[in-house]
Amino acid sequence: MISAKTALERLKAGNERFVTDQCLGNNTHRQRRSETVSKQEPVAIILGCSDSRVPAEIVFDQGLGDLFVIRVAGNVVAPSQVGSIEFAVERFGTELVVVLGHSCCGAVAATLGELQNPSTHRSPALHSIVDRIRPSVETLLETRLRDDPDELLHFAIRANIRSAVNQLQRGSHILERLVNSGKLVVVGASYSLETGCVEFLDTI
Repeated sequence: MISAKTALERLKAGNERFVTDQCLGNNTHRQRRSETVSKQEPVAIILGCSDSRVPAEIVFDQGLGDLFVIRVAGNVVAPSQVGSIEFAVERFGTELVVVLGHSCCGAVAATLGELQNPSTHRSPALHSIVDRIRPSVETLLETRLRDDPDELLHFAIRANIRSAVNQLQRGSHILERLVNSGKLVVVGASYSLETGCVEFLDTI
């Protein structure tokens, strides 16, 4: 298994290929399908948003078996996501976790809208997503950002990413132990729908 630093460099290189239209096109090779039937060795775990415009394998130009991807609206952290990450870390020895948010995130925008104009018509399931995003963004409404919707959403998306990173680093005894021992790295990243670029918010 490769190190977290090497894995991060591989993701950055893959995103550069994606942005410059130089993708390797390695997602559907028959040989690769055969190689991954009996085993997988994902170089990174991605906790990303379910948005159809942000498929991690494509934006990082990775192929079958390269990434262990968990997707949920707003890239929120819930027990099932934590358990999935714990499973991948323990089973495959993957050393890098990336929380991948993105510009124009509808789940974050919906949360801001709910905070500004509370609704009684959302389903409990939708409220559960809003409630997980709410703590990371509600204080932004007490700043000057409340007067600039675009800037507010931009900073709220980043705050939500950082909150998810913090939860993964400290919200699981298994993950926290691995992070503290240097065997696991959790970083945040934001994908731009406009440019295709992934900006990593943390360095290792």
